[in-house]
Amino acid sequence: MGYRSLQDCVHDLEHNGYLIRLDEEVDPNLEAAEIQRRVYSSGGPAILFGNVKGCSFPMVSNLFGTLERARYIFRDTFENVQRAIQLKVAPEEALKNPFKYWRAPLIAWQMQPKWVRSGPVMQSQTHLSLLPQVKSWPDDGGPFVTLPQVYSEDVRSPGLMKSNLGMYRVQLAGNEYQRDQEIGIHYQIHRGIGVQHKAAIDAGQPFRVNVFVGGNPAMTVAAVMPLPEGMSELTFAGALAGHRIPMVRQSLAASIYAEADFCISGTIDPNRRLPEGPFGDHLGYYSLQHDFPVLKVDKVYHRHGAIWPFTVVGRPPQEDTVFGELIHELTGPVIPTVLPGIKAVNAVDASGVHPLLLAIGSERYVPYAETTRPQELLTQANAVLGQGQMSLAKYLWIIDEAADPSLDVNDIETFFVRMLERVDWQRDLHFHTRTTIDTLDYSGSGFNEGSKVVVAAAGPVIRELPTQVPADLQLPDGFSDPRVCLPGVLAICGPAFSSNFGDRTDRAIAKFCQSFDATASINRFPLVVIVDDSQFAAATLNNFLWTVFTRSNPATDMEGIESSIDQKHWGCRGSLIIDARIKPHHAPPLIEEPSVSAKVDAMAARGGPLSKWL
Repeated sequence: MGYRSLQDCVHDLEHNGYLIRLDEEVDPNLEAAEIQRRVYSSGGPAILFGNVKGCSFPMVSNLFGTLERARYIFRDTFENVQRAIQLKVAPEEALKNPFKYWRAPLIAWQMQPKWVRSGPVMQSQTHLSLLPQVKSWPDDGGPFVTLPQVYSEDVRSPGLMKSNLGMYRVQLAGNEYQRDQEIGIHYQIHRGIGVQHKAAIDAGQPFRVNVFVGGNPAMTVAAVMPLPEGMSELTFAGALAGHRIPMVRQSLAASIYAEADFCISGTIDPNRRLPEGPFGDHLGYYSLQHDFPVLKVDKVYHRHGAIWPFTVVGRPPQEDTVFGELIHELTGPVIPTVLPGIKAVNAVDASGVHPLLLAIGSERYVPYAETTRPQELLTQANAVLGQGQMSLAKYLWIIDEAADPSLDVNDIETFFVRMLERVDWQRDLHFHTRTTIDTLDYSGSGFNEGSKVVVAAAGPVIRELPTQVPADLQLPDGFSDPRVCLPGVLAICGPAFSSNFGDRTDRAIAKFCQSFDATASINRFPLVVIVDDSQFAAATLNNFLWTVFTRSNPATDMEGIESSIDQKHWGCRGSLIIDARIKPHHAPPLIEEPSVSAKVDAMAARGGPLSKWL
C-alpha cells in the first residue's frame, strides 16, 4: 500500500508510462530547469536525468506535473485521506455509513510516526558541493533545493508530534556561505518554523534542523500542506503514504526521516543571519537578496541509489500548481467548517497565489429581507484574512452566493463578471493599510509591508458590462491602446512610471482620473487597469491576473474617477483605476538565458532526445 521510497515511485511511474529517462548529459546550471519548464508546460511525463554534469547523483523532475499523475502516485491512499478529512469535518457520518469509514482506525494508526534505530538515508555521507547544484534562473544567487522538506523541533518541547515539516527555500552555495559548511534557509512569516525560531531566541540556544530531500512523495506534499498550528505534518504524511513515517531518533539532534534520499543535518543559531538570494519565485519575479537564517551543516547523509528530486519555481503555472490543486481536492470540504458562511475560496495561482483570493460567502443575518448590500460578507472576509497563509493576500474579492448559486470559484472570468455587475465602488471597497503582505511581494511599501483591500459584492445587477472599447473614448496624452481584458475590464497603456511625487507614486494616474467625470464613456467599464503593455495584459486571462495583481499595492495603486472620502471611507463614482505598471521598487521579472534556450531547442528538434515532448 503506497510506496516505501522515491525509487519505488520512479520505477512504478516508468513501468506505467508516466516517466521517461534522459541519458544525454544535462547541466544542472539552468539547463535542467529549462527542460523541466518546457516539459511541464507541454503536459509531459516525469523525467529521470541519469547523466547530470558534474554530479554522480541522478535527478528527477515533474513527478507532480499533472493532476492525473499526482492522483496516480497516491491512488492507494488518496480516497482514504479524503474520507478521514470528511470524518474530521462531520464525525456523525461514521454512524450513518460505517462501512464507508471502516478504515478510519487504520488511518489513525498510520498517522502516528514511529521510532526506528536506523534507516537507508544514513547508509552513506557526502558533501554539499557534491549534491546536484540546480540553478533555475540566470540571476539566482546560487544553487537551491527546490523540493526540500525542512524538519525542525521546538527547543521547549522536542519530539515528533510537535515537530514542523515545511517547504522553505534552501540555498546550497553562493553569497557569503562557507563552502560545504553553511546553507541558507529562507522561511517566510506565518510559518511553523518561525514559531520555533522565536522559541529558540527566547531560550537563548540554537535549534536543530534537518533538510530531507526525496523519500516517499507523501512527505513532499505534507511539507506544503496547510495544517493547523501545532499539528505535525508527519501525521498527514503517514496517512497519505499509507504507513507510519519511520524516524531515526538522534540524541542531540532533530530526528531524521529514515526513508529520505538525502538529509542535510545541522544547527541554526537563531541570532545569526546572512544574505540569501536572489531567487526566481512563484510570483514570476526575483525575490531579492535579504538576510535570512543560516544552517551550520554537520552531516550530509544519503541512501544507496539516491535520487535528487527537483522542480522549478517561477511565473505560474508551474509544477507547484498541481500541489495546490491536490490540496484543494483534499481540503475543500473543510473550508465551511473552519470559516462559517464561506462556501469556497480560490487562492488564484496565475496571480502568484498570495496576491489574489476569490471567495464565495453568504448573507445570512437578515433572511427575511432582500440583501442589497454586503453585510455578513465583511465579517467572513475578515475571517478569511485571519487564516494562515491567506492572511498574506493583498486582494480579496468576495461575493454573496445568492448572486449566482451555480457560480464556481475556480471559474475566474465568470466570477469577475458577477462581481463587476454588482459592485458599488462608493460602498464596497474596504482597505487595510500599513499591514503585512507576502515576503516575496515587492509591490508594497517595504519588505513584508503593504496593504490589503476587500472587494465585497451582493445584491442585484446594477450595470451591464461592455465588451468593446467605446468609439468615443478619448484618452489623455501619454495613455493609449485601450484593450478589453474581460467584460467590464479595460487595459490601457500608460506612460512609464516616474517617481516624481513621493517614493511610491507618480502624478500620472491622478491626472488620468482628473481627465474624466462620472459621465464619460470610460465609466462603462467599472474596472480600468493602467499597464505598460495592454496588448500583453489583454491577451490571456492569466496575463491579466499576473500583471494586475502582482504589480499593484491596493492603498497606493488604486485610484478612481470622481473619488471621495466619506467618514474615512474611500470610494469613487466612476471607474476604479488600478495602476499595474512596473515601478522602480519592484523586483525584475524572470527571463531565460538565450544560450541555454538554444541548447534545449536543439534537444527538442526533430530527432532530438526531447522531440516527442517539446
